[in-house]
Amino acid sequence: MVGPEASAAAGRKARRRAYTAIAVLLLSVVLVFWWRPASLDLWIKAAHVVAVISWMAGLLYLPRLFIYHTDAEIGSVQSETFKIMEERLLKVIMRPAMMISWVLGLWLAYSSFAFSGGWLWAKIAAVVALTAIHVRFLKAWKSFAADRREHTARYWRIMNEGPTLLMIAIVILVIVKPF
Repeated sequence: MVGPEASAAAGRKARRRAYTAIAVLLLSVVLVFWWRPASLDLWIKAAHVVAVISWMAGLLYLPRLFIYHTDAEIGSVQSETFKIMEERLLKVIMRPAMMISWVLGLWLAYSSFAFSGGWLWAKIAAVVALTAIHVRFLKAWKSFAADRREHTARYWRIMNEGPTLLMIAIVILVIVKPF
């Protein structure tokens, strides 16, 4: 199979695999809640970390795709390939990972810390900022999908630093708990 049919089939297969992985993660979380081990919060933390790593991988990779997409000629094979890659990354990995990160993170904020501590509120603010970047990337993806190049590759290189800086701040807040 060659051409759009092959790409569509590959997309369906990739989507199926990703949804299976998400379903396994969610089923695991449900089973852990049902099981109610003494270490429930540790299991939830583990699932939260897996979701966060998946989300961060997308937040760090997507702007790189935008850099390459900006340089690709509109209508070229490369441009069309980037459109597919960006859509799959956003819809199949980043969106579910972000939602799972939020749900499990809020559970942990409630169950482990009762939403108290300045460090926790600073972390939540940083995660809100990460979510805003995610939404910004979503809007950019829609623009690229419509063959509009609203920013330069340099802009996307700078935007690539936002998730990195926020990730560093979040890790420091969670591990060090400075206030």
